[in-house]
Amino acid sequence: MGMNDRVDWRRDLGGGTSVALVQAGTFRSDAGALFGPVPRVLWGRLVTEEIDADNRLLQALNCLLVETPAGRVLVETGIGERVSDKVRTMREYRGDSVVPALEAAGFDPASVDVVAMSHLHFDHAGGLLRADGSRAFPRARVVAQRAEWEIALGTNSRLVASYDQPELRLARDWGAEGWVDGERELLPGVSVIPTGGHSAGHQAVLVRGGRETVAFFGDLFMRPWSANPRWVTAFDDFPLDSVAVKDERFRQAVDEQWTIVLSHESRRPIGRLVPDRDRFLYEPA
Repeated sequence: MGMNDRVDWRRDLGGGTSVALVQAGTFRSDAGALFGPVPRVLWGRLVTEEIDADNRLLQALNCLLVETPAGRVLVETGIGERVSDKVRTMREYRGDSVVPALEAAGFDPASVDVVAMSHLHFDHAGGLLRADGSRAFPRARVVAQRAEWEIALGTNSRLVASYDQPELRLARDWGAEGWVDGERELLPGVSVIPTGGHSAGHQAVLVRGGRETVAFFGDLFMRPWSANPRWVTAFDDFPLDSVAVKDERFRQAVDEQWTIVLSHESRRPIGRLVPDRDRFLYEPA
């Protein structure tokens, strides 16, 4: 299948590697939770056009399709198809889920070799299964950190709140084939890097081509304001780790001029980081 104008963004990185952004729908999430400890007086003006009557923000479900000479890697799967009407209404979950979104963009889900997960929260791992419970990407190896699976299927009521454990249990047996510990190159030029912070086994995905590098920081970098390392969400299980790793990796992104893809930004998901005193700013492309 060939790519078409349903792709939200595409970049040829050189060396036979390209990256395409496909949005697998949108949903709404509580604004206060997204800004965590940051006072509303600081963030209110940033979301005046977006915040709704229930104090929620619009969150895109951004997925990346990486094509290399060695194969295809899908980064993230969104919320997916196995959502009750109650949750769909409560979350205002709208738009195509990942499989029809990929198909509409001209990509065959059966051609995906690797699915790289930043983490396993419901809005990232829900698309691993089709509505009937079958594998959405039948021949793909699903790559997540072993620590992420262990936390996701654990018993700590605070840490498992954002995981859909019944769904993950359905995927556990074949998902275990892709468990990794630490940094790993999935295909030449495509690597996962453990970050922690947002969740115990959270990881970033780095795609290096001949001319350009694209970084996907998952939910450490959801929206433009996440460029400030100290602005973390209430969903971050280990917020001090988030601050430290954001500061380290964002400096590397500036020094090496990485292109950034935001995980939940709907309007300006592609950009770069620039220094701003002791923090950073996101500049959309």
